[in-house]
Amino acid sequence: MIDPLIDGMTGAQSNTTRSMGARLSAMMREQYPQYDVQPFSAAIVAKNPLVLIGTFTGVNTQRKTEGKREAYRICFALADLKGGKVVSKGLAFANPEGVDPTPLAFYRDAPAWTEDPATVGYIKTCQGTKAGDPINALYIDRIVAAALVAEAIEAYDAGRYDAALDLYASALRTPGGDQFRVYNGIYLINWKLGRRDETEAAFGKLVDYGLKQQRLAVKFLFRPGSTAFWLDPQVSGPYPVWLKTIAARASAGDACLEVTGHTSATGPEPLNERLSLLRAEYVKSRLAKASPSLEKRVIANGMGSKQNLVGNGRDDATDALDRRVEFAVINC
Repeated sequence: MIDPLIDGMTGAQSNTTRSMGARLSAMMREQYPQYDVQPFSAAIVAKNPLVLIGTFTGVNTQRKTEGKREAYRICFALADLKGGKVVSKGLAFANPEGVDPTPLAFYRDAPAWTEDPATVGYIKTCQGTKAGDPINALYIDRIVAAALVAEAIEAYDAGRYDAALDLYASALRTPGGDQFRVYNGIYLINWKLGRRDETEAAFGKLVDYGLKQQRLAVKFLFRPGSTAFWLDPQVSGPYPVWLKTIAARASAGDACLEVTGHTSATGPEPLNERLSLLRAEYVKSRLAKASPSLEKRVIANGMGSKQNLVGNGRDDATDALDRRVEFAVINC
């Protein structure tokens, strides 16, 4: 099986990772007939097959994931579920020309991001092992749920929302199914179906999960060079509801927060730092307005483009996470 390839920083699937997976499947069927390539599904996972995983990560000229990304590092690992070992590894680098890093619909539409243990385990199995090492426990313990999530993402991208919701619900009931991708999916489907109460409840689950992980990045879209939200409903979300929910959940948990603004690398860095701070202060003021008890329990910070997750500088849907606002739980 091929567990869908992902970006090694964000965990997102893109047009390029999907097309690469399809090309790998075709190549294996043509050149390696001794292997029977099967769909990534819970039923096939139960048979303990070999699983190919891969990360596709933007790097700079020093091959580090910081600054402007000028190449892509491609990592592959072949994991034997029956033996619990990584049996083969591969590494290559690619030029950025012809690469389409546009996220698939699910990842493009998802309102929030955090480090999900299931994705962390996938990345560590691919990037942090050598042949003969054990498969990372975070990955192998969640692989059945991950197969259901992969099917749900495909259904969502195809507009089959009811089917996707059933798959997310099944994943949530599965051991290891308590995944951020599941909560994102449940939120998105209820939003698409116009179920307001269910949407708000689902966003609350996202916030609770992120606060538990002590890190929650939310994709607030601002007007260029401004602290005002972009209010086009075609590209933005229900920001007042998001802010109200974050404030309520943080207040209920007596949490103290650091609100940090981020920008892409476009423009002078001193300006980026100033703009990111102003946006963080604006979000802080909205939280305090929604829940006055947070006034003295929230601080604002601006990082500019120092902590880009994507770093391609395109300022479009491909690097939306670089223009995020993060909420980190800090010591009061």
